[in-house]
This record gives sequence, structure tokens and C-alpha cells, in this order.
Amino acid sequence: MIFLDWILLTIVLVGGGFLFFKTFYYRNLMEKEHKSNMILKETLREAEILIRKYQLQLQRSLGNTDILNEEMNRLRNDVKAFKARNAQYRIENERIRHKIKGLESKIEALL
Repeated sequence: MIFLDWILLTIVLVGGGFLFFKTFYYRNLMEKEHKSNMILKETLREAEILIRKYQLQLQRSLGNTDILNEEMNRLRNDVKAFKARNAQYRIENERIRHKIKGLESKIEALL
């Protein structure tokens, strides 16, 4: 009977010790997992902030690109208008030269 009590007491103590250490082991694992989850959440939050920041910069740059495209189109139209005016001035200049040559020949004829 004493032997059976010792065996029972030993089994209870070993079982209790096993459960005690197992509890602390899993608690330690749970704390490590919680810390890694918190680090992951913080990393994701920082990444989200960076994504928003770069998204705003991209939107601004796209807006700037639109403004630059509008300016470029306006300048193209101005260049086309200048070319058309230049061509018109050349034609008028040629006409005036012909008139001058005609007048010069008439003056020569009169002299």
C-alpha cells in the first residue's frame, strides 16, 4: 500500500511538474507570437503610411504631367500660329518686293 501511495504521489508530482512546465512553455510561445504579431501590425501600418505618401506624390506628379501636357499643347498651337503668320508675312514681303521692282523699272523707264 505504501508502495502504491509512492507511485501515485510520484505520478501526480511528475504529471503536475510536466503540466506546470508545459504551461509556461506555451505561455512563452504565446508571448513571442503576440510580440511578432505586434511587430507585423506596426510594419504593415508603416507600409500603409508609405503607400499613401507615395500615392499622393504620384497623384501630384500625374497632375503636374497633365499641366505640362496642357502647356505643351498651348505652345504647339502658338508655334503653328507663328508659322502661319510667318508664311503670310513672307507672301506679303514677296508681293511688296515685286511692287518695288515694278516701281523701280518704271522709274528707270522715266529717266
